[in-house]
Amino acid sequence: MKLKDSFHPYAIVTIVFWSLAYVFTRLALQYFSALSLGFLRYLIASLTLAVVAVLFKIKPPAKRDWGWFLLSGAVGFFLYMILFNVGSQSVTASTGSVVIATVPILTALAARIFYSERLKSIQWIAIGVEFSGILLLTLMNGAFTMNRGILWLLVAACALSAYNLLQRRLTKSYSALQASTYSIFAGTAMLAVFLPESMAELRGAPGVQLFYIVILGVFCSAIAYVSWSKAFAKAPRTSSVSNYMFVTPFLTTLLGFLLANELPDTSTLLGGAVILCGAFLFHFRGNAA
Repeated sequence: MKLKDSFHPYAIVTIVFWSLAYVFTRLALQYFSALSLGFLRYLIASLTLAVVAVLFKIKPPAKRDWGWFLLSGAVGFFLYMILFNVGSQSVTASTGSVVIATVPILTALAARIFYSERLKSIQWIAIGVEFSGILLLTLMNGAFTMNRGILWLLVAACALSAYNLLQRRLTKSYSALQASTYSIFAGTAMLAVFLPESMAELRGAPGVQLFYIVILGVFCSAIAYVSWSKAFAKAPRTSSVSNYMFVTPFLTTLLGFLLANELPDTSTLLGGAVILCGAFLFHFRGNAA
């Protein structure tokens, strides 16, 4: 497969920016509340994509598809952000990362049901290897907690899986730019219920916090989600793209070390190595088998 026809570069760009988002989100939450940060992040993303939409004269979706874009915005941005934030309040970050790491598994299972997409046996084995790497990375220090927050995070994982499936559907009829732009527009409109609180916090925000929001909105949202949709448009299977999400916790740790001086421990290095081996097995040995 030629590089220009490959989904891998687009998926990698997204995962890098999403991993970076965890680092900048932690920094931004030192000042902003979680819900305000969520709205401001996607407000910046929407404004960025609005400019792009005007410059490239992208067409609005057909009326018959408005419902699909509203649903995509609801599950991928509005519901996911609220569910994730509520769940994260009562579990450790390690526990949260394990639960959200089920998204590629849920996406693969759902794609098989709704799109009749099948994975080879070696690819299911690779998914197991990758998930075991997540467990090793997060649980080696005994950080897993059991409480109702896990239920909220499981629903959040289901919402993100549903978003992946919807993007797969939308990119069959629309460009990646259209699919992600109008989904983000819809999600931001719903998140506007947090506008008053967000504006109150924004008025006294330090300059560095505004910088964090711009990075989160432009790079970790606008560019990342367009690239994610582009990957779905080019990939042979939905799970081929969503599988990259297994790499996020490991890459987030490395970026945290580079940008926030958060030194990775032994469990991170061992878990990361297992995850990368599983990813190699899925994408290269799985496609060759």
